[in-house]
Amino acid sequence: MTKNWLFPLALLLHCSFPVVAQSISDKGDRITGPNFATRSPVLGKHGMVATSHPLATQTGLDILKQGGTAVDAAIAANAALGVIEPNNGGIGGDLFAIIWSAKDRKLYGLNASGRSPNGLSYEKLKTILGNRTQIPLYGPLSVSVPGAVDGWFELHKRFGRVPMKALLAPSIQYAREGVPVPQVIAYSWQVATQRLINNQADITEFDNFRKTFLINGKAPVEGQVFRNPDLASTYETIARSGRDAFYKGAIAETIDRYARRTGIYLRKDDLANHHSTWVDPVSVNYRGYTVHELPPNGQGLAVLQMLTILEGYDLKRLGHNSADYLHLLLEAKKLAFEDRARYYADPDFGKIPVETLLSRAYAERRRKLINAQQAANRIDANDPALRSGDTVYLTVADDQGNIVSLIQSNMLEFGNGMVPDGLGFVFHNRGTSFNLQPDHANVYAPGKRPFNTIIPGFVTKDGEPFLSFGVMGGAMQPQGHLQILCNIIDFGMNVQEAGDAARFSHSGSSEPIGTVMTDGGRVALESGIPQDVRAELERRGHRLAETDFFGGYQAILWDSTNKVYWGASEMRKDGQAAGY
Repeated sequence: MTKNWLFPLALLLHCSFPVVAQSISDKGDRITGPNFATRSPVLGKHGMVATSHPLATQTGLDILKQGGTAVDAAIAANAALGVIEPNNGGIGGDLFAIIWSAKDRKLYGLNASGRSPNGLSYEKLKTILGNRTQIPLYGPLSVSVPGAVDGWFELHKRFGRVPMKALLAPSIQYAREGVPVPQVIAYSWQVATQRLINNQADITEFDNFRKTFLINGKAPVEGQVFRNPDLASTYETIARSGRDAFYKGAIAETIDRYARRTGIYLRKDDLANHHSTWVDPVSVNYRGYTVHELPPNGQGLAVLQMLTILEGYDLKRLGHNSADYLHLLLEAKKLAFEDRARYYADPDFGKIPVETLLSRAYAERRRKLINAQQAANRIDANDPALRSGDTVYLTVADDQGNIVSLIQSNMLEFGNGMVPDGLGFVFHNRGTSFNLQPDHANVYAPGKRPFNTIIPGFVTKDGEPFLSFGVMGGAMQPQGHLQILCNIIDFGMNVQEAGDAARFSHSGSSEPIGTVMTDGGRVALESGIPQDVRAELERRGHRLAETDFFGGYQAILWDSTNKVYWGASEMRKDGQAAGY
């Protein structure tokens, strides 16, 4: 293993960088509701948008007010985030979405993740890597096909109304005129830039990154205006010539030339052959609520597995963020993540035992492995029944009742650090999430989708939409989904309180890339969790970490009684929920 890998594995799969929580003693007091809540939920009857940047939220809201659908607004907001939050998302990455169609009264799922280059065989990759056991985070080997643009057009073809040219126009203007960088994004940008500089020896032609994303050689600071005229031109080409401009036309040709020169194995044929996949969401019933996630190659199953394990406990009786409560969630997380590490992969390359993993019988067997007084250090994923077998998130709802839960990512912040000539975006490094063990479900293969961490969430109740939500941040995402759902369903918090409540983040579980948990991992706790709880968790064998990344949450809840949307935005981000 090279020195570039000597950092917490949790960061490997994060879509955003850790931010140290502010001390709870610094908080002001609210006159109503719990004091940990940062603000009231945002209410609106006609539409709602929640994103991690206020300008993206306003972009989506403007589209809704112009008669656009929830999908139209989601595309416009996502395009804006590629300009104004480029560290965490952009058209060099992948996209997943869950859509509630009010007309059809059903959910649709879209997997817009890309595949590995067909010209790079497993044998050739192993030869290039030599004695390295993982695909490097940085440089040419971690690039897979970017799926986001095709995802936009697939969504638009089925659910859109406003022309793509109009949806991209606000982002083109932002990219040309420039936008001021807000606090959290500026901090994240600076940390990610330093990390890339430290690893620039692995990043071919790093000057392209400097020219595109730095100002006078430095990451922008809070309030500084950032411009990206190259991305403006790329968006204009897509607006003018459509999806094929990216996958078959001028943009594809630029990518191909750049890839050949810099050692990336991606070719124009890989782009031309790319397609998104419409999938049926998978679900479990948790205390009367149907929780929906997308099937692999993502990690949404982990949320559903944890819920089926935890439904056997009276969590409300234990008390929110008590030691007993947190211990159970942490142990359920470890159990689900062992299966995640072993079985979650591209279903086109092998059968995944989804039905067994989500069954009540399997949950009961796994639940018996939890010791209520002792943290587990190692867990076996190979149950006999199965042997046959952290990003930008946004959500939008429109006045017709359509709701979109959409997540999109560069994988690591600024991806692999490589920027194709004059296009204004960075390639994601999702290919680093492959496993190199030949008998593993997630083993590298040409034309295969790697394990993917980004997951949109959705909840229905009695056949009606209830909650569209997501929590950005790599391996934190299933943990974040779980905590949000328990906060709302078990503890009755409103949609904003559920996001503001203190969280835990567990790192060090076994991972689909091949690492194995042998020491129980580490538990990071936000400052709102009291000292006596920390001490009790340590007594039970949990090893506490100083800090970690706790996610980035956005949500829209539908109040079917009053016909009102409730919006929430993550206080750990720069975001905003806005409705009308």
